Amino acid sequence: MSANKSVTVIGLGPMGRATVKALLDAGYDVTVWNRSRPGLDAAAALGARPAATVAEAVAANDTVLLSLIHYDAMYGVLEQAPADLTGTTVVNLSSDSPDNTRKGAAWVAERGGAFLTGAYMTQSDDLHHAASRLYVSGPKALHDTNRTLLETLVPTVHHLGEDHGLAQVYYQAGLAQFHAFLTSFEQALAIVEASGADIDRFVAFATESPESNVDFMRYFAESAKQGGWGDTANLKMMHAGAQHVIDTAEEVGVDADLTRTIQDYYRRALDASEATGQAVPVYRVLRGKA
Repeated sequence: MSANKSVTVIGLGPMGRATVKALLDAGYDVTVWNRSRPGLDAAAALGARPAATVAEAVAANDTVLLSLIHYDAMYGVLEQAPADLTGTTVVNLSSDSPDNTRKGAAWVAERGGAFLTGAYMTQSDDLHHAASRLYVSGPKALHDTNRTLLETLVPTVHHLGEDHGLAQVYYQAGLAQFHAFLTSFEQALAIVEASGADIDRFVAFATESPESNVDFMRYFAESAKQGGWGDTANLKMMHAGAQHVIDTAEEVGVDADLTRTIQDYYRRALDASEATGQAVPVYRVLRGKA
Protein backbone atom coordinates (compact mmCIF):
# COMPACT_ATOMS: atom_id res chain seq x y z
CA MET A 1 0.00 0.00 0.00
CA SER A 2 1.31 3.47 -0.76
CA ALA A 3 2.40 5.61 2.16
CA ASN A 4 -0.21 8.29 1.44
CA LYS A 5 -3.11 6.08 2.57
CA SER A 6 -4.69 5.70 -0.82
CA VAL A 7 -6.67 2.64 -1.94
CA THR A 8 -9.15 1.47 -4.59
CA VAL A 9 -12.44 -0.29 -3.86
CA ILE A 10 -14.26 -2.12 -6.67
CA GLY A 11 -17.82 -3.28 -6.04
CA LEU A 12 -20.21 -1.06 -4.12
CA GLY A 13 -22.89 -3.34 -2.73
CA PRO A 14 -23.70 -3.07 0.99
CA MET A 15 -20.31 -4.43 2.12
CA GLY A 16 -18.42 -2.46 -0.50
CA ARG A 17 -20.09 0.77 0.60
CA ALA A 18 -19.36 -0.06 4.24
CA THR A 19 -15.72 -0.66 3.31
CA VAL A 20 -15.51 2.69 1.54
CA LYS A 21 -17.04 4.50 4.49
CA ALA A 22 -14.65 2.88 6.98
CA LEU A 23 -11.67 3.90 4.86
CA LEU A 24 -12.88 7.45 4.34
CA ASP A 25 -13.57 7.83 8.07
CA ALA A 26 -9.96 6.77 8.71
CA GLY A 27 -8.61 9.43 6.36
CA TYR A 28 -7.89 7.31 3.29
CA ASP A 29 -8.15 8.63 -0.25
CA VAL A 30 -10.49 6.12 -1.91
CA THR A 31 -11.01 5.56 -5.62
CA VAL A 32 -14.09 3.51 -6.50
CA TRP A 33 -15.62 1.71 -9.44
CA ASN A 34 -18.96 -0.05 -9.74
CA ARG A 35 -20.97 -1.55 -12.59
CA SER A 36 -23.96 0.71 -11.93
CA ARG A 37 -23.99 4.49 -11.58
CA PRO A 38 -26.09 4.75 -8.38
CA GLY A 39 -23.40 2.96 -6.39
CA LEU A 40 -20.73 5.31 -7.72
CA ASP A 41 -22.84 8.37 -6.93
CA ALA A 42 -23.48 7.15 -3.38
CA ALA A 43 -19.75 6.59 -2.80
CA ALA A 44 -18.92 9.96 -4.31
CA ALA A 45 -21.37 11.60 -1.92
CA LEU A 46 -19.34 10.12 0.93
CA GLY A 47 -16.14 11.60 -0.46
CA ALA A 48 -14.73 8.84 -2.70
CA ARG A 49 -13.41 9.52 -6.18
CA PRO A 50 -15.33 7.64 -8.91
CA ALA A 51 -13.29 6.09 -11.70
CA ALA A 52 -14.75 5.98 -15.19
CA THR A 53 -13.27 2.55 -15.96
CA VAL A 54 -11.83 -0.47 -14.17
CA ALA A 55 -8.45 0.30 -15.74
CA GLU A 56 -8.51 3.78 -14.24
CA ALA A 57 -9.53 2.42 -10.83
CA VAL A 58 -6.75 -0.20 -10.77
CA ALA A 59 -4.13 2.26 -12.00
CA ALA A 60 -5.03 4.75 -9.28
CA ASN A 61 -3.53 2.71 -6.41
CA ASP A 62 -1.20 -0.14 -5.59
CA THR A 63 -3.86 -1.84 -3.45
CA VAL A 64 -7.27 -2.84 -4.81
CA LEU A 65 -10.06 -4.16 -2.58
CA LEU A 66 -12.74 -6.23 -4.33
CA SER A 67 -16.24 -6.59 -2.88
CA LEU A 68 -18.16 -8.63 -5.45
CA ILE A 69 -20.93 -11.23 -5.43
CA HIS A 70 -18.49 -14.13 -6.04
CA TYR A 71 -15.08 -14.87 -7.50
CA ASP A 72 -16.35 -15.38 -11.05
CA ALA A 73 -17.20 -11.68 -11.06
CA MET A 74 -13.55 -10.86 -10.36
CA TYR A 75 -12.44 -12.23 -13.71
CA GLY A 76 -14.94 -10.19 -15.69
CA VAL A 77 -13.97 -7.06 -13.79
CA LEU A 78 -10.18 -7.35 -13.74
CA GLU A 79 -10.07 -8.42 -17.38
CA GLN A 80 -11.06 -4.81 -18.07
CA ALA A 81 -7.78 -3.69 -16.46
CA PRO A 82 -4.29 -4.09 -17.96
CA ALA A 83 -3.25 -7.74 -18.22
CA ASP A 84 -0.06 -7.04 -16.26
CA LEU A 85 -0.89 -6.59 -12.57
CA THR A 86 2.73 -6.38 -11.42
CA GLY A 87 2.93 -4.03 -8.44
CA THR A 88 -0.77 -4.42 -7.62
CA THR A 89 -2.04 -6.11 -4.48
CA VAL A 90 -5.58 -7.49 -4.81
CA VAL A 91 -7.47 -8.09 -1.57
CA ASN A 92 -10.62 -9.97 -2.51
CA LEU A 93 -13.30 -9.57 0.17
CA SER A 94 -15.88 -11.53 -1.83
CA SER A 95 -17.47 -14.75 -0.63
CA ASP A 96 -16.92 -18.05 -2.44
CA SER A 97 -15.68 -21.59 -1.88
CA PRO A 98 -12.09 -22.29 -0.79
CA ASP A 99 -11.17 -23.94 -4.10
CA ASN A 100 -12.63 -21.09 -6.14
CA THR A 101 -10.62 -18.71 -3.97
CA ARG A 102 -7.39 -20.60 -4.59
CA LYS A 103 -8.07 -20.53 -8.34
CA GLY A 104 -8.69 -16.79 -8.16
CA ALA A 105 -5.43 -16.22 -6.28
CA ALA A 106 -3.53 -18.23 -8.92
CA TRP A 107 -5.21 -16.24 -11.71
CA VAL A 108 -4.03 -12.95 -10.20
CA ALA A 109 -0.53 -14.34 -9.60
CA GLU A 110 -0.29 -15.43 -13.25
CA ARG A 111 -0.78 -11.77 -14.15
CA GLY A 112 1.96 -10.64 -11.79
CA GLY A 113 -0.25 -9.42 -8.98
CA ALA A 114 -0.11 -10.20 -5.26
CA PHE A 115 -3.23 -11.60 -3.61
CA LEU A 116 -4.85 -11.80 -0.18
CA THR A 117 -8.17 -13.45 0.64
CA GLY A 118 -10.41 -11.51 2.99
CA ALA A 119 -13.70 -12.61 4.49
CA TYR A 120 -15.84 -10.37 6.69
CA MET A 121 -17.58 -11.87 9.72
CA THR A 122 -19.69 -8.89 10.75
CA GLN A 123 -22.97 -7.74 12.22
CA SER A 124 -24.64 -7.06 8.85
CA ASP A 125 -22.66 -4.18 7.30
CA ASP A 126 -21.61 -2.69 10.66
CA LEU A 127 -17.87 -3.13 10.27
CA HIS A 128 -17.10 -1.26 13.48
CA HIS A 129 -19.29 -3.46 15.68
CA ALA A 130 -17.21 -4.91 18.52
CA ALA A 131 -17.91 -8.45 17.26
CA SER A 132 -16.93 -7.73 13.65
CA ARG A 133 -13.75 -9.37 12.39
CA LEU A 134 -11.92 -10.11 9.18
CA TYR A 135 -10.46 -13.49 8.27
CA VAL A 136 -7.40 -13.15 6.05
CA SER A 137 -5.27 -15.78 4.34
CA GLY A 138 -2.36 -15.64 1.95
CA PRO A 139 1.33 -14.74 2.31
CA LYS A 140 2.06 -13.51 5.83
CA ALA A 141 4.51 -10.91 4.57
CA LEU A 142 1.80 -9.46 2.35
CA HIS A 143 -0.66 -9.47 5.26
CA ASP A 144 1.88 -7.69 7.46
CA THR A 145 2.48 -5.05 4.78
CA ASN A 146 -1.26 -4.35 4.57
CA ARG A 147 -2.06 -4.84 8.24
CA THR A 148 -2.73 -1.18 8.99
CA LEU A 149 -5.20 -1.00 6.10
CA LEU A 150 -6.98 -4.21 7.15
CA GLU A 151 -7.22 -3.16 10.79
CA THR A 152 -8.86 0.07 9.64
CA LEU A 153 -11.82 -1.95 8.40
CA VAL A 154 -12.78 -3.97 11.50
CA PRO A 155 -11.78 -4.19 15.19
CA THR A 156 -10.19 -7.64 14.81
CA VAL A 157 -8.18 -9.18 11.97
CA HIS A 158 -7.16 -12.85 12.01
CA HIS A 159 -4.45 -14.02 9.62
CA LEU A 160 -5.16 -17.74 9.30
CA GLY A 161 -2.24 -18.93 7.19
CA GLU A 162 -0.57 -18.93 3.80
CA ASP A 163 -3.24 -21.07 2.08
CA HIS A 164 -5.51 -18.63 0.25
CA GLY A 165 -8.52 -20.88 0.84
CA LEU A 166 -8.32 -20.88 4.64
CA ALA A 167 -10.20 -17.61 5.15
CA GLN A 168 -13.11 -19.04 3.17
CA VAL A 169 -13.02 -22.34 5.10
CA TYR A 170 -13.55 -20.51 8.39
CA TYR A 171 -15.98 -18.00 6.87
CA GLN A 172 -18.20 -20.58 5.16
CA ALA A 173 -18.16 -22.75 8.31
CA GLY A 174 -19.36 -19.71 10.23
CA LEU A 175 -22.09 -19.13 7.66
CA ALA A 176 -23.17 -22.76 7.89
CA GLN A 177 -23.69 -22.26 11.60
CA PHE A 178 -25.36 -18.88 11.14
CA HIS A 179 -27.82 -20.03 8.46
CA ALA A 180 -28.95 -22.95 10.61
CA PHE A 181 -29.20 -20.77 13.71
CA LEU A 182 -31.11 -17.97 11.99
CA THR A 183 -33.70 -20.26 10.40
CA SER A 184 -34.15 -22.37 13.53
CA PHE A 185 -34.53 -19.23 15.65
CA GLU A 186 -37.18 -17.89 13.29
CA GLN A 187 -38.95 -21.25 13.51
CA ALA A 188 -38.87 -21.00 17.30
CA LEU A 189 -40.30 -17.48 17.20
CA ALA A 190 -43.02 -18.63 14.81
CA ILE A 191 -44.03 -21.45 17.18
CA VAL A 192 -44.19 -19.06 20.12
CA GLU A 193 -46.19 -16.42 18.26
CA ALA A 194 -48.55 -18.90 16.59
CA SER A 195 -49.21 -20.45 19.99
CA GLY A 196 -50.32 -17.09 21.36
CA ALA A 197 -47.34 -16.90 23.71
CA ASP A 198 -45.06 -13.89 24.16
CA ILE A 199 -42.01 -13.56 21.90
CA ASP A 200 -40.21 -11.12 24.20
CA ARG A 201 -40.62 -13.49 27.11
CA PHE A 202 -39.21 -16.37 25.05
CA VAL A 203 -36.20 -14.27 23.98
CA ALA A 204 -35.58 -13.29 27.60
CA PHE A 205 -35.46 -16.98 28.53
CA ALA A 206 -33.31 -17.86 25.50
CA THR A 207 -30.70 -15.20 26.30
CA GLU A 208 -30.49 -15.71 30.07
CA SER A 209 -27.24 -17.69 29.95
CA PRO A 210 -25.22 -16.92 26.81
CA GLU A 211 -22.19 -18.60 28.39
CA SER A 212 -23.99 -21.94 28.15
CA ASN A 213 -23.81 -21.69 24.34
CA VAL A 214 -20.05 -21.25 24.58
CA ASP A 215 -19.76 -24.31 26.83
CA PHE A 216 -22.05 -26.21 24.46
CA MET A 217 -19.92 -25.46 21.40
CA ARG A 218 -16.69 -26.35 23.16
CA TYR A 219 -18.12 -29.63 24.42
CA PHE A 220 -19.38 -30.70 21.00
CA ALA A 221 -16.14 -29.59 19.34
CA GLU A 222 -14.22 -31.92 21.63
CA SER A 223 -16.71 -34.68 20.82
CA ALA A 224 -16.22 -34.05 17.10
CA LYS A 225 -12.49 -34.58 17.47
CA GLN A 226 -13.32 -38.04 18.86
CA GLY A 227 -15.71 -38.88 16.02
CA GLY A 228 -18.89 -37.22 17.27
CA TRP A 229 -21.38 -37.17 20.12
CA GLY A 230 -23.99 -39.70 21.05
CA ASP A 231 -24.62 -43.38 21.64
CA THR A 232 -27.67 -45.17 20.26
CA ALA A 233 -29.82 -44.12 23.23
CA ASN A 234 -28.86 -40.47 22.63
CA LEU A 235 -29.71 -40.76 18.95
CA LYS A 236 -33.12 -42.29 19.69
CA MET A 237 -33.82 -39.53 22.22
CA MET A 238 -32.92 -36.80 19.74
CA HIS A 239 -34.98 -38.44 16.97
CA ALA A 240 -37.99 -38.58 19.28
CA GLY A 241 -37.40 -35.02 20.47
CA ALA A 242 -37.37 -33.78 16.90
CA GLN A 243 -40.74 -35.45 16.36
CA HIS A 244 -42.16 -33.54 19.33
CA VAL A 245 -41.01 -30.26 17.75
CA ILE A 246 -42.62 -31.30 14.46
CA ASP A 247 -45.88 -32.14 16.22
CA THR A 248 -45.88 -28.83 18.11
CA ALA A 249 -45.17 -26.81 14.97
CA GLU A 250 -47.89 -28.56 12.99
CA GLU A 251 -50.42 -28.06 15.79
CA VAL A 252 -50.08 -24.29 15.45
CA GLY A 253 -49.61 -24.18 11.67
CA VAL A 254 -45.85 -23.56 11.51
CA ASP A 255 -43.73 -25.13 8.77
CA ALA A 256 -41.72 -28.01 10.27
CA ASP A 257 -39.57 -29.01 7.29
CA LEU A 258 -36.41 -27.72 8.96
CA THR A 259 -36.88 -30.06 11.90
CA ARG A 260 -37.77 -32.93 9.55
CA THR A 261 -34.40 -32.43 7.89
CA ILE A 262 -32.67 -32.52 11.27
CA GLN A 263 -34.64 -35.58 12.31
CA ASP A 264 -33.56 -37.31 9.12
CA TYR A 265 -29.93 -37.03 10.20
CA TYR A 266 -30.75 -38.87 13.42
CA ARG A 267 -32.64 -41.48 11.41
CA ARG A 268 -29.63 -41.98 9.15
CA ALA A 269 -27.32 -42.21 12.15
CA LEU A 270 -29.60 -44.82 13.74
CA ASP A 271 -29.77 -46.83 10.51
CA ALA A 272 -25.98 -46.75 10.23
CA SER A 273 -25.66 -47.76 13.87
CA GLU A 274 -27.91 -50.75 13.30
CA ALA A 275 -26.04 -51.74 10.16
CA THR A 276 -22.60 -51.56 11.78
CA GLY A 277 -23.52 -52.81 15.23
CA GLN A 278 -22.03 -49.75 16.93
CA ALA A 279 -23.11 -46.16 17.51
CA VAL A 280 -22.60 -43.89 14.50
CA PRO A 281 -22.94 -40.23 15.57
CA VAL A 282 -24.55 -37.63 13.32
CA TYR A 283 -21.14 -35.99 12.98
CA ARG A 284 -19.91 -39.07 11.13
CA VAL A 285 -22.94 -38.91 8.86
CA LEU A 286 -22.08 -35.30 8.06
CA ARG A 287 -18.48 -36.28 7.39
CA GLY A 288 -19.64 -38.99 4.99
CA LYS A 289 -18.11 -41.65 7.22
CA ALA A 290 -21.26 -43.41 8.39
